[in-house]
Amino acid sequence: MNTRYLQRGNQTQFTEFIILGFSDYPNLQILLFMVFLCIYLVTIMGNLTILTLMCIDSRLHTPMYFFLCNLAILDVCLTSCTLPKMLSIFLMDNKGIAFLGCMTQLLLLMTFTSVELYLLTAMAYDRYVAICNPLRYSIIMNKRVCTLLSASSWVIGFLDALPHSVSISYSSFCEHNMIDHLFCNFQTMLQLSCSDTSATKLLMNTLNLSLVLVSLVLILTSYSHIISSILKMQSVKGRYKAFSTCSSHLTVVSIYCGASLFVYLTPISDSTKSFHKVLDASYSTVIPMLNPIIYSLRNKDIKAALKKGLEGRTGG
Repeated sequence: MNTRYLQRGNQTQFTEFIILGFSDYPNLQILLFMVFLCIYLVTIMGNLTILTLMCIDSRLHTPMYFFLCNLAILDVCLTSCTLPKMLSIFLMDNKGIAFLGCMTQLLLLMTFTSVELYLLTAMAYDRYVAICNPLRYSIIMNKRVCTLLSASSWVIGFLDALPHSVSISYSSFCEHNMIDHLFCNFQTMLQLSCSDTSATKLLMNTLNLSLVLVSLVLILTSYSHIISSILKMQSVKGRYKAFSTCSSHLTVVSIYCGASLFVYLTPISDSTKSFHKVLDASYSTVIPMLNPIIYSLRNKDIKAALKKGLEGRTGG
C-alpha cells in the first residue's frame, strides 16, 4: 500500500493514515463485519422508527419526546461517523483514510459523544420539572426553553471537541502512520503524534473533567429532587407512575456514564489493546443501538404509537 506524505521542514508529515482494525485476526473479519453491520442496521432502524413515530403521533409532541428526538438524531450521526469505515475495513480491507478524513472523523466522534452527555443532562432537568413542578411543567418547559436547551447541548458539545481536534490537526505525524484502532480515536492519535502533546493532554483532561463533572452534578441534583418528591407521594400508584416516567432516562444515563468511566479509567497496555478496541467500538456503537430499545420497551406512549402505526399499515 502506497503511503502519501509531504515534507514539513525537516520532518515527514503523513497525509494518509492506515487504520489497522483487528488485522491480527484475519479469520474474524467476516464475522466482525456481520456483527457490526447488524448493530448499524438495528441502530438506524430503531432510531428512525422513533423519529417517525414522533412526527406522526401528536401524543408524542411534548418536551420529553422532543429531547428523545434529538437523541435519536444524535445516535444515527454517532454511529454513521465510524461504522461505515469500520465495515469497509472488515469486508474490503480498505484501511486507508486521508488526513482530513481522519481529523473530520475525530471531530465528529468527540462532538457527538459530548452532545450525548449534555442532552442527557437537559433531559434530567426536563424530568425534574415534570415530577417536582407538574402544574407548571408546560409553562417552564415551553418551546423556547426546549429549543434553547437542545441547541446549547449541540453547540457546547461542538465547542468542547473543537480545541482538541484543532490541536491534534496541527500536530506532526512523522514516525509512522499506523492507527492501531478501529477509527481515529483521540488517545490513539496522541500516542501516534511525534509532537509535544503535554499541553493538549492537559487541556483535554482539564476541560473534559470540568464539563463532565458539571453535567454529572446537575443530573444527580435533578434526581435527588425527583427521588425526594416521589417518596413524599402518598399514592403507591402515583409513585410508580412518577418513577416510570424517568426510569428509561435513568437507565440510559447509568449505561452511558458507566461505560464512559470504564473506557477512560481503564489503563491501556499492549496486552489490553484488543480489549480497548472492542470497548471503544461498543461505546460508540452499542449504546446508540440500545437507546431506542430502552425507550421503546419502557415507555407506554411509544409502544402505543408503534401499535397504532402498525395497525394503520395493516388496515386494522
